[in-house]
Amino acid sequence: MADIHELAGMLKELDDQLVGCMRCGMCQAVCPLFAQTGREADVARGKISLLDGLANEIIRNPAGVKERLDRCLLCGTCEANCPSGVKVLDIFFKARAILTGYLGLSPAKKAIFRGLLANPKLFNQLLSFGAKFQKLFTKEVNDLLGSSCARFQAPIVGDRHFKGLAEKPFHKLVPSLDTPAGKSGLRVAFFPGCVMDKIFPNVAQSVLKVMEHHGVGVYMPPNQACCGIPALSSGDTDTFQKLVALNLDVFSKGNFDYFVTACATCTATIRKLWPRMADRFDSRGQLREISDKTMDVNQFLVDVLGVKLDKQTGGGKVVTYHDPCHLKNSFGITSQPRAILTGLPGYAFKEMTDAGTCCGCGGSFNLQHYDVSARIGGNKADNIIASGAETVATGCPACMLQITDMLSQKGARCRVRHVMELYAESLG
Repeated sequence: MADIHELAGMLKELDDQLVGCMRCGMCQAVCPLFAQTGREADVARGKISLLDGLANEIIRNPAGVKERLDRCLLCGTCEANCPSGVKVLDIFFKARAILTGYLGLSPAKKAIFRGLLANPKLFNQLLSFGAKFQKLFTKEVNDLLGSSCARFQAPIVGDRHFKGLAEKPFHKLVPSLDTPAGKSGLRVAFFPGCVMDKIFPNVAQSVLKVMEHHGVGVYMPPNQACCGIPALSSGDTDTFQKLVALNLDVFSKGNFDYFVTACATCTATIRKLWPRMADRFDSRGQLREISDKTMDVNQFLVDVLGVKLDKQTGGGKVVTYHDPCHLKNSFGITSQPRAILTGLPGYAFKEMTDAGTCCGCGGSFNLQHYDVSARIGGNKADNIIASGAETVATGCPACMLQITDMLSQKGARCRVRHVMELYAESLG
């Protein structure tokens, strides 16, 4: 349990932010969860009403408050569309931190976050071990998508179709990198993130190929840690702050112009949540410096390097695009990945219906509420299939996992790729 004075201070901060909500209900019209359940408790307005008397509620029924707060994808659609400019995600993260501070972490989450995630070397070793033996417990179900399912009933895995761990994680393929600026005159720090490192190393390799092609130097130090979003989403601010500090330490040794990621979730966490939730612990100003330099790789290529591909006309393999919530809602990044996709040789870009709606992943939401997550994701898969695309591209590894699951369960023959994979392939 957190210190009572710390909790009181956090409650005061939360109260100051709650007054901005006008209870207009605009969030109902855009919330993907509310669209499935129709429950007022599942929409931002309902949760904010619940938090209005949080000090009393956490004493009366803390478990009930936590259950309702956890039913949120944290997609940011409500915040992006709020006419009053309420920082909804900031409110929800703080409320979860208060509840976790009051109730404490469950033993399982304590083991995962504080035992593994906060110890990157142990985390890497354990998952490398798991990659070697995973085929004993999984079987392939869709060769094109590369999806598998469990051979035996497993409580967490359930009926999911998932991408297995890569035989070799990215940090084994490229342990570190420190190359000078080329023709671009720029150097970037590259942050692959956990999912890309452990499951999609080819995406990270594609980013490096693209940077080399454009003459961009890359600083990629070893011993990077998770960006911290899994811990923060569960209210574990102690682990979150430790992970931020670990990353600040390894990246402080390099000089770079931009801090680039190819993971929408990592981009939003570092650019927006590090300053919001850990800035008070940054005495040297490193955190603010890195967060200010943080940029999605699509945005970096188009807006900074000025990459402009010749628009392709005529036939080709149909490719469509899914907007990750953390790019569209957090930064308004929608045109940059499309600018790359529409210029790819051998591809014909086609917009799908509701490309900007959530895929239903939501990180831990998918684990806790898979039934609703799958319904939201199923709608996304239907729109992808209806587009007639042979490939769906996106800019977030977490979205890639969710969309792979949904398409695989529908027996679809549609590849799920990152924009950078397709662009790197076009370079030869």
